[in-house]
Amino acid sequence: MEDYHVAKFAQIKDNELGLFAIYDGHLGDRVPAYLQKHLFTNILREEEFWEDPTLSISKAYEITDQEILSNSSDLGRGGSTAVTAILINGRRLWIANVGDSRAVLSRKGQALQMTIDHEPNMERGSIENRGGFVSNLPGDVPRVNGQLAVSRAFGDKSLKSHLRSDPDVQNTDIDVDTEILIIASDGLWKVMTNQDAVDIARRSKDPQKAAKQLTAEALKRDSKDDISCVVVKFR
Repeated sequence: MEDYHVAKFAQIKDNELGLFAIYDGHLGDRVPAYLQKHLFTNILREEEFWEDPTLSISKAYEITDQEILSNSSDLGRGGSTAVTAILINGRRLWIANVGDSRAVLSRKGQALQMTIDHEPNMERGSIENRGGFVSNLPGDVPRVNGQLAVSRAFGDKSLKSHLRSDPDVQNTDIDVDTEILIIASDGLWKVMTNQDAVDIARRSKDPQKAAKQLTAEALKRDSKDDISCVVVKFR
């Protein structure tokens, strides 16, 4: 199990922040463990965070990736996906991701995907422009240089020249129709649709129970990957 998560609230400058994340590691758990400890700290350290969260999140992702690469002697040659969600005063939500961990919102019971799955075939042009290649072998998923099944990630020093680590960042208002946020690693999304996940999560009033039900259902559907899930319920 190489997944790490964050689910907490913090008070900063008279603002309440909800901080939620899933980090899905590969080739060891040291990079996702580093992200769990440092990524939100680096985001909130950016001077312009309150004026321009999108820019601050993007800069902090890049800075954190550089820290990981420069500490590869300690952190190893592995890497990690990331999906992060920052809820500001319960009213505005910023979501960012690299890789295939995903965030889905429920509005009036309808699933709305808030992240982009960074898959090698989707970003083949970027990978080939950087001197890499995408393998498509029968019975396997597309992989960067025959190795990694995502086109963006933190770490992965041996593949970094062919990978991106800049996030896609989205933001949205939390209105009366917004019910649930689900963030999960790909072990969940490989076996259920966004709408399946929303339907299951809406059955339970308790977000912790909803998260447990989602992971149990993914196991029941024979998911072979690490499964981590955080559910946030809005009042």
